Amino acid sequence: MVPSVRRTIRIKTKQDILPDVPPVEGFPVRKWSIEIVLIDEETKQEIPATIFDKVIYHLHPTFENPNRTVTEVPFKIEEQGWGGFPLDISVFFLEKAGDLKISHDLNFLKNTYEVDHIIQVPINKPLLVTELAKSGPVEDTSNSTVISENGVIGTPANVIVNNSNKRKGSSITSGMENGNEPLKKKSKTSTISTIRGGVDMEKLAVAMTKLNEDDLVGVVQMVIDNKTPEMIVTNNVDEGEFVIDLYSLPEGLLKSLWEYVKKNTE
Repeated sequence: MVPSVRRTIRIKTKQDILPDVPPVEGFPVRKWSIEIVLIDEETKQEIPATIFDKVIYHLHPTFENPNRTVTEVPFKIEEQGWGGFPLDISVFFLEKAGDLKISHDLNFLKNTYEVDHIIQVPINKPLLVTELAKSGPVEDTSNSTVISENGVIGTPANVIVNNSNKRKGSSITSGMENGNEPLKKKSKTSTISTIRGGVDMEKLAVAMTKLNEDDLVGVVQMVIDNKTPEMIVTNNVDEGEFVIDLYSLPEGLLKSLWEYVKKNTE
């Protein structure tokens, strides 16, 4: 598993009505902008998001050239239009360390608004680690243990599905996390439950190790199709890894995954 640390990024949106531009279909035309910053772990202040190499904004298809690439901090995009819409934002880490896709709701309810997202940032690239150090400690917070074809070590919850073409077969790696802090090994007196929405997280992660490669692809697709901003999902392209933090998934998706895994492992 690629070691990683958690960071918080902030997506900032600003919009204003353009009084000199005629309305469209009765709606005022607005100038809007989106930019991305990083939050310092200690001071909680905004700092430049220099951990990213580039950002791609996937605008509504009615825009000309809807996929806009920005390579300079604060990765700001400026546009104008009369209606809001949901869009995806792809952020790419330095040194091709991977990328994430984040959903963002562009709306005109307020002139300015901010949305914070907790992400996992890989720490296997030297330049990326250097930039990460500007925002806080760079220590592996994934608390990983390994599940492979040979058995289970530790208590699973944070799943990595590896579908790399670089090697034959697939593997699943896992660790245990809940919220912002890694969990300690469960004991008889532990108050931490591994049951969410009626799904035993340990059994789910273990069962995933029994899936064949095609069925693992199905798991990845289910997660992508149901992606929400709260979910911690990392696509490490160069490493051929798709990282899923099970504890960040909504209960409905967990139930669907459990039914899918049971069906394909019975």
